[in-house]
Amino acid sequence: MATMASPGRESESKHLLEAQLRATLDVIPAYTWYANPSGGLTFVNERLSDYLGLPKDHPLRLGIDMGVEWDSHSLLLHPDDRDQTRRVWSTCLRTGSAGEVSFRVRNAEGGYRWFLSRAEPLRAGDATLLYWIGVNLDIEERKRVDVALRLTSRDLQESKSKLEEAQRVAHVGYWEWDLTTDHVIWSDETYRIYGLQPQERPMDLATIRESIHPEDREFVFRKAAEAIQGEVRTDVEHRIVRPSGEVRVVHSQGDLKRDAAGRPWQMFGTAQDITDRKRAEDKIREKETELRQMLDFTPQLVSVFGPGRERLYANRMMLDYLGIGLDEWLQRSPGTHTHPDDSERVKACWLRASESGSAYDVEMRVRKHDGSYRWHLARYNPVHDDKGQIVRWYLAGTDIEDRKQAEDRLRQENVALREEIDKASMFDEIVGTSPALKSVLSRISKVAPSNSTVLITGETGTGKELVARAIHRRSARASRAFVSVNCAAIPRDLIASELFGHEKGAFTGATQQRLGRFELANGGTIFLDEVGELPVETQIALLRVLQEHEFERVGGSRRIRADVRVIAATNRDLQAAISAGSFRSDLFYRLHVFPIAMPSLRERREDIPLLVEYFIDRYARKAGKHFKSVEKRTLQVLQSYPWPGNIRELQNVIERSVILCESDIFSIDESWLPLPLPATESKRHIELPRRLEAQEKNIIEEALKASRGRVFGPTGAAAKLGIPRSTLESKIKALKIDKNRFRTLSEI
Repeated sequence: MATMASPGRESESKHLLEAQLRATLDVIPAYTWYANPSGGLTFVNERLSDYLGLPKDHPLRLGIDMGVEWDSHSLLLHPDDRDQTRRVWSTCLRTGSAGEVSFRVRNAEGGYRWFLSRAEPLRAGDATLLYWIGVNLDIEERKRVDVALRLTSRDLQESKSKLEEAQRVAHVGYWEWDLTTDHVIWSDETYRIYGLQPQERPMDLATIRESIHPEDREFVFRKAAEAIQGEVRTDVEHRIVRPSGEVRVVHSQGDLKRDAAGRPWQMFGTAQDITDRKRAEDKIREKETELRQMLDFTPQLVSVFGPGRERLYANRMMLDYLGIGLDEWLQRSPGTHTHPDDSERVKACWLRASESGSAYDVEMRVRKHDGSYRWHLARYNPVHDDKGQIVRWYLAGTDIEDRKQAEDRLRQENVALREEIDKASMFDEIVGTSPALKSVLSRISKVAPSNSTVLITGETGTGKELVARAIHRRSARASRAFVSVNCAAIPRDLIASELFGHEKGAFTGATQQRLGRFELANGGTIFLDEVGELPVETQIALLRVLQEHEFERVGGSRRIRADVRVIAATNRDLQAAISAGSFRSDLFYRLHVFPIAMPSLRERREDIPLLVEYFIDRYARKAGKHFKSVEKRTLQVLQSYPWPGNIRELQNVIERSVILCESDIFSIDESWLPLPLPATESKRHIELPRRLEAQEKNIIEEALKASRGRVFGPTGAAAKLGIPRSTLESKIKALKIDKNRFRTLSEI
């Protein structure tokens, strides 16, 4: 009667097989696993567990069958590889045959690497499928290499032969040491590492001791004894001497096995030739030593950071500047020595650079050991590995304090020089004694000492900028900069950058940081000429400056305080622009704090003789000429001309005449002035604005009369005219209408 193995023995045999599989797979220098017959993942070896970031007590580390199918784990694969992998695995399960597929697997940090995965069925003697055994080889660096690693289940010897191929590819050998018999088993790759041939001599402890470098023998065997006694993994680097006399460096790792009684009976592990790596490391250390010596003598603040900005090294110049040692520097957080006003800007630059992986420059103030700050130009350069990953950031800081101070002085000088040039380009002072001009001068003297925003209106060429400068010179800000901006002369897509500045990289062409006009005018006055030409988006930013006294550079995130007085000017009808939707009403009221209306030259004809004398004297001195008097006819022509270009046109005519006049009696060529229109047309041309103004005044007075002087409300004049109350109030004031005279006695 045939004997049959008992169920208990089968179970014990199965557990022993599983234990042997786990032990074997754990030492294979690859990412290995096995699954149950239905495809449920049961075990992943230590290397794969660490790659996936599995906890130490995770069932897959312990070989506990969770009954989970493969698809539940497919989320670890790259989305582009899941369908192909699922098809291959399904074919394996359906046919019971081995399969091979390449895919990318996500690691614990969220990154992906390419693997070549080979799955083999392990069957019992009766062909019953026991397990699926898989090996994943990392082929990230050599994806095109055809790695053929097959684990079959026919017998243990065939499995080991396949493992030898994997060891050869990975250049890692395998060894076993039976502690009860001192019998040693080496894989072919281990023999190759030691320069020995398996057929020449059997492996034993004596041969191993003889192969280890004499100076390392006691150390290696002492470590092995400690591992056996202390139940710890042995992990040593030591030298070996090949039969040829060549000395190599080997890295050995080993684990301990115990029997059922708890007695140690076997050690097993791996051996890897690391000679080339050690040599490379030695060369790197030598180069690093030389580099550090060179950097210590470099007249720059040099430091090295890891990919996450962790501190690694600072040269002697840096440490002496900060007044600390290297150990103390390593413990400090990034930004510790940066000026508080620069820290957010520096941090923003770092974040952009870390995302792009490219070098960048940033100007920053660094605190010295005595507490003072000096400006430095910091250049951050990344170093990438062969996979394109950043492994180091090298920082070199160049002291630019003297340059910054020189730039500040030059900027102040340029602002002052520009102010003088601008001032000289038109007038040295306001000329005239007419009542209209005296009214303007009175308003200038009243508003100048305050910080109120001023809106100057008037036709082109009436001297609006001259009035702005007069307000600045009579204010408490007279010693600071006066910055003039012609809003109509700057392209719409650059006006925001011109006013508020921009950061490096804010837009195409922004190769470096630039200060805007508001920063240049800090503490002084900014004159916004032709403010009605501002784009709507820039109007919003200007409104913020007027309301909150702060702004941000284009492309920046740091708020900058604006201690600037704003004087604006326009020759446009801003009320009409508001109605047309091209100008914001809230900005208008922020600018319209103190309005000054500049009279045209037509409205101050009595000032023309004084202006003529002023300009003749100015340009005659420049031309080296002298005029005794002005031709009477010339003066009559100048006073009768309507001057649509106002004072600027008069200035140009006088300058041209001074150049061309050859006698000592000043005269002009009347052909330079447009021919007068026919009498009726001329009168209509001159009187048209006045007629329109009178007509508008009559319409408003009629509406006020009908509403009994009431401006707002359902029956008010604004409702009757169909215009906003604020617009009507402004027009009543401009046309000098007394709305009270339309009220009835009962209302009064």
